[in-house]
Amino acid sequence: MHATREMPKQPVPEVSVVIPTCGRVDLLDRCLDAIMRQTLEGRRVEVIVVDDNPHHNTRQLVAVWRASAGERGPDLKYLPNNGPGGPAAVRNLGWRSARAPVVAFTEDDTVPSPSWLKHGLDAFTDNVDAVSGRVEMPPTGALTDYQCEARRLEQAEFAIANCFCRKSVLEKLGGFDERFRAGWPEDFHFRLIKMHATVASTQHALVVRPMRPAAWGSSVWQLKNLIFDALLFKTHPQLYRQKIRATPAWDHYATVAALAACAAGVGAGSTAVVLPSAATWTVMTVMLCRKRLRGTSRSPSHVAEMIVTSALIPPAAVFWRLAGAIRFRVRFT
Repeated sequence: MHATREMPKQPVPEVSVVIPTCGRVDLLDRCLDAIMRQTLEGRRVEVIVVDDNPHHNTRQLVAVWRASAGERGPDLKYLPNNGPGGPAAVRNLGWRSARAPVVAFTEDDTVPSPSWLKHGLDAFTDNVDAVSGRVEMPPTGALTDYQCEARRLEQAEFAIANCFCRKSVLEKLGGFDERFRAGWPEDFHFRLIKMHATVASTQHALVVRPMRPAAWGSSVWQLKNLIFDALLFKTHPQLYRQKIRATPAWDHYATVAALAACAAGVGAGSTAVVLPSAATWTVMTVMLCRKRLRGTSRSPSHVAEMIVTSALIPPAAVFWRLAGAIRFRVRFT
């Protein structure tokens, strides 16, 4: 009688890296290449790619990197998201399937430094629940207004594009709030604060997020995500005022009020109303345009974009804030 041969147990990794992706195979390939070059021993790492738009090309790319990693490289896993979409949903799918006690989060458009995982794990002591690393967004040429806004991530107190969290803490929190259909890392950070979690910070755990070109006028259409500011305010009113915006966006409301008064004056045929309200709207729009142009590219295309979008931003922002207040039933301005 032959003895039953036991299959060798797969070692439990020390860290699971969750990478959400959605049809950006070229960026994911660059990110996985950086993950494969980590100084941390490969067998200590599990990599989970969660595809929010399941596609054969993405699955095949992960399979190629899995074969390339071999027995000594990180353990790669591909997970298609067949349920509700969005960044929060795919991250939840990823960390819930993680085998390691610590979960690292980044994005498919980042390039983690070779020592990223090592320094992230080194920042954990017995009393640390989560770790926030550093994000760099190196400029390429003259910056646009959109790129200046995007680079604020470099000064963020906490960024999901580079963070580590104990899986036990994620379980207590219930993961990411899937009501936030856009990124909104502040909600996760605020819930860590409210549960009195100890969040460490390390400048050594670095990921680079190269700048990507944005479509003309993107600063306007991206304002639709302001709808989730209302949900963030409803969920964490005190922290929102402390860390996001201390007061309502009165400048936007004043600009829209002047525009509305001008339109009403035109309808009533009242020059006494039209002239001062039109002058107020013009001055406030010019001030916004000058503020956005400060320190940015002065190319004709960018200047034209700033002029047009500076006129559109206040009404669009007010619209989406009010839409969020109605949708989430909160007094939010």
